[in-house]
Amino acid sequence: MTETDRHILAAQGYVELGLHEEARVELAALPAILHERADVLELRLLCHMAARDWQSAFGLATKLCSTEPAEPGGFIHAAYCLHEMGRTAEAMELLVKGPASLRQKAVYFYNLGCYSACLGMVDQALTLLEQAFQRKPALRKDARHDPDLASLREQLR
Repeated sequence: MTETDRHILAAQGYVELGLHEEARVELAALPAILHERADVLELRLLCHMAARDWQSAFGLATKLCSTEPAEPGGFIHAAYCLHEMGRTAEAMELLVKGPASLRQKAVYFYNLGCYSACLGMVDQALTLLEQAFQRKPALRKDARHDPDLASLREQLR
């Protein structure tokens, strides 16, 4: 295993454990040229999201979208960052215009449902959430505690 691989694996492990500062240290040890690699971009992005640094995270997410335009991850993260920055309508637009691979993910429908709820589109939100729950039933439990869905609490029981 190379030193580069060791740093990346350590950073991944730290991110999974919620130890984002430790992950940042591992990533900082990598040569700058590797910071644009998709796996490293995503790890850096997750560290910024954990720190609630939405602007920096959004910048990295858009790079990830450019680096891997057919992959859903960058789009999900970028949209979430937009939503957290109060740009929910833009978040929805980004997801809707994203790659077809997004539509295979329960989180795509769940996040669109949350964003719709926040924008007052109740019927659309409920339809999207039901699509998410069909794909991943465990999301129904999460939805009951999601602050974005507070206005739909009664309908989600």
